[in-house]
Amino acid sequence: MDRRLFLAAAAAAAATAAQAQDAAPAPQPPTQPAPTPKPPTRVAVETPLGRIVIELHTREAPITTANFLRYVDQKRYDGATFFRASRAPGAPEYGLIQGGVQGDPKRVLPPIAHEPTTKTGLKHVSGTVSIARNAPGTATSDFFILIGDAPGLDANPAAGGDNQGFAAFGTVVEGMDVAQKILALPTPGKAINPVMTGQIIDPPLKIISARRVP
Repeated sequence: MDRRLFLAAAAAAAATAAQAQDAAPAPQPPTQPAPTPKPPTRVAVETPLGRIVIELHTREAPITTANFLRYVDQKRYDGATFFRASRAPGAPEYGLIQGGVQGDPKRVLPPIAHEPTTKTGLKHVSGTVSIARNAPGTATSDFFILIGDAPGLDANPAAGGDNQGFAAFGTVVEGMDVAQKILALPTPGKAINPVMTGQIIDPPLKIISARRVP
């Protein structure tokens, strides 16, 4: 072969090889397994009428759920009570039940900042667990469970006065039948707050224990 033809053919072959190398896909890093979703945080509240399991919305309401878990982990709800059953007028199968330590100085912890539903995105629908309060920023231990929707408990910036609503922080995932039994308990107890007249369970229902569900 003519020397010039040989060099031209060699150059063409080298260029083709370089183009092929450039066109080859770059090596990909090994595929990483998808992270395992973190299991939800749940708490089982044991009562003489049965068990209520609450799933906490730790991401949406971190302050309120952390507060609730402090009471749970320190066993401060053990021996506390469900003391209030507020039934809807004309529809007694709907309403709310409330429990907690009722300001017992031996059990109560400092109040927490308020997390309105406009911030958390949560709603007061049936099965919602929310923290009781007076003014915003006064919530401590007492919580309530809704049996039936109550949108009027959501924050409403368009309303007048205290329009911050209540801080929803959990959902009942087991034991709504138990909550309904508590709602139906007799309520002849004396109310310290006149607003709760006719809503105080007597005798109150003991909370045997409140523990995280493994």
